[in-house]
Amino acid sequence: MAEEVVLLDFWPSLFGMRSRIALAEKGIKYEYKEEDLRNKSALLLQMNPVHKKIPVLIHNGKPVCESLIQVQYIDEVWHDKAPLLPSDPYQKATVRFWADYIDKKIYDLGSRVWKTKGEEQATAKKEFIESLKLIEKELGDKPYFGGESFGYVDVAFIPFYSWFYAYEKCGNFSIEAECPKLIAWAKRCMQKESVAKSLPDQQKVYDFILQMKKHFGIE
Repeated sequence: MAEEVVLLDFWPSLFGMRSRIALAEKGIKYEYKEEDLRNKSALLLQMNPVHKKIPVLIHNGKPVCESLIQVQYIDEVWHDKAPLLPSDPYQKATVRFWADYIDKKIYDLGSRVWKTKGEEQATAKKEFIESLKLIEKELGDKPYFGGESFGYVDVAFIPFYSWFYAYEKCGNFSIEAECPKLIAWAKRCMQKESVAKSLPDQQKVYDFILQMKKHFGIE
């Protein structure tokens, strides 16, 4: 039976990028369907009736929601190539912890950097840099978060690199000056075709953020 894989997504979505990368790592062909989040498709509402959000991975007609769950699912279903999660239970728990940390801290703080201004932005920027430094410490001198090979935490975090330029421009700071090892890691990841083809251009993301700021009346 032929595999039918569909991804409902929105091009600047940090979360959708994770699924794109995981599918590319596994060499899985899929149909990409771009969603208009202001006019959500009937398919999206049918496949994710609880959250009504992208990304949604549809495998042979069955939906899988939430990006980190999708990456785990992709790794389990297509387990014969490019393993993303370690087999050791403790190592698996550790990488899940860091992916969860990225979801809970980095996305929110990054959003606050571009959505706020003045003192509120200064606080968000400080906390954002502190969180990035904590992640950089976890990376250490390893090529990738899991060691020698590209894995789960890398997939969870590398999409944020496409938004770094926007964060920097909106917050007037340099991530590379604060976290050089993290940027070196990001550039290493970008050398992988699965990553380079899944992440949008940083300037394009920044232009999107400027439109969002205008929409929300943030100047």
